[in-house]
Amino acid sequence: MQQQRSVTVFGGSGFIGRYVVARLAARGWTVRVAVRRPKRAEFLKPLGNVAQIVPLRCNLRSEAEVRQAVEGADAVVNLVGILQSHGSQSFEEVQYGGAKRVAEAAAAAGIERLVQISAIGADPQAASDYARSKGAAEQAVLAAVPTATILRPSIVFGPEDGFFNRFAVMARLSPFLPLIGGGETRFQPVYVGDVADAVMRALSDPACAGRTYELGGPKVYSFAELMRLLLRTIGRRRLLLPLPWGVAGAMGSIFQLVPNAPLTRDQVEQLRHDNVVSDGVPGLAELGIEPHTVEVIVPTYLERFRPAGPFRGSSPRDGG
Repeated sequence: MQQQRSVTVFGGSGFIGRYVVARLAARGWTVRVAVRRPKRAEFLKPLGNVAQIVPLRCNLRSEAEVRQAVEGADAVVNLVGILQSHGSQSFEEVQYGGAKRVAEAAAAAGIERLVQISAIGADPQAASDYARSKGAAEQAVLAAVPTATILRPSIVFGPEDGFFNRFAVMARLSPFLPLIGGGETRFQPVYVGDVADAVMRALSDPACAGRTYELGGPKVYSFAELMRLLLRTIGRRRLLLPLPWGVAGAMGSIFQLVPNAPLTRDQVEQLRHDNVVSDGVPGLAELGIEPHTVEVIVPTYLERFRPAGPFRGSSPRDGG
């Protein structure tokens, strides 16, 4: 009988994490969900059998807690990431320092299977703090565990996402939606289930060791096109208001110190660059995954934002 495998998932209670944990449990892994607040991860337990999914407290800033979290594991997945740097939860500390500690602890424990979730645009020389910390994290992970697999998704969408849901809320409350920089930045949104499948493939296929994959959906959209698609889906008319880079940057600077700000200066910097899969870089196709489309998935979870709720019978109206 095959010995049951054990995996430690850092950030397993987050958006991508819950899908990864569900797949791991379905395939028989024992899953340790390493998070700052284990109580908030207990909702994951019903996804597995009794004692198969175990939330445990782990502060990524503590080398001792990280080492304890990976001790005895066969594999490690690091999903931890933040969208805004604030106080002790800085990009440098969380996305670079945390990833470095996880990889070094895995190496010390003799673990060779490690999956690091990064992002398209990750570059240690990037102007954006977010992209720079992600790039530095990739370097630190591969230096410690050369057999690690790096996954770089574009914008990830799904029922709990922070992109379509956020703008749908805004469309319900505001007469306009902002198009930062004119809305010309291009994205290649990827379904959260496809990202979770990529993690599973990276854990199971030795050919993925030491490789970097960029994960994007089947279609590229401009930001303006995504906003129009959103408005059609929820059946609302809103003005699409171009916001020049200078104005957006000034607004981001004002919001910079506000937790969970709608816009930061660093996010404006990120939006200056397209977020699409690079030519020649392996992706979902090389992992044997057929990506889901935005048009098929997004309407399944945004119906609640329609003017009369999910039971409205009329066809959606175009926006902008």
